[in-house]
Amino acid sequence: MPGMPAPPPVEPARERLIAAMTDALRRRGLHGIGLTELLRAAQAPKGVLYHHFPGGKTELAVAAIDQVVGRMTTGLDKLLAGTPDPLLAMRRWIAGATARLQETGFEAGCPLATVALESGPEDRALREALARAFGRVRERIAQGLAGAGLPAERAQGLAALIVAAYEGGLLQSRVAHSIEPMQRAADTLLALLSASPFCDPLQEPPP
Repeated sequence: MPGMPAPPPVEPARERLIAAMTDALRRRGLHGIGLTELLRAAQAPKGVLYHHFPGGKTELAVAAIDQVVGRMTTGLDKLLAGTPDPLLAMRRWIAGATARLQETGFEAGCPLATVALESGPEDRALREALARAFGRVRERIAQGLAGAGLPAERAQGLAALIVAAYEGGLLQSRVAHSIEPMQRAADTLLALLSASPFCDPLQEPPP
């Protein structure tokens, strides 16, 4: 009808499948949702799934993990570029993740940790995707720390520590239905790093 706004474009089936899988991984893990329920959430028939992802549910999960970490690293890049103090950038990154967890009623956590906890030795493709994902996040943080003047080796070590606190804090907050575990872990870690000579690029570490 004249004057009526055009309907919003329909998201392609491939993107709907990835979005449905991402939500499932955040809330229930890979094995917590059946294929039929996943296809219903994506409004896609089984044939469309195997057209885009011949490897089925596992290949779709890998694509979802890759997309999630792409968004995470893009967000980290923006934070680190816009915040001169990399530790303040980390505080904001952690605060954003904590707020998102709280907004979902502590139901939707980080899909990387959720899938990592339930993966077994037979889930080789998933484990490789997760290893790449965690590696990319650590590398982005290490780059930010190195850009602030930290030696590369110390930057990489601190990045690994920050990611460990981030994932562990989210898991604890999720099961506790409280942001307190995440906030306490982040506050304590960042306070220690701020006071540590390892965060002073002008001071050599002790022998």
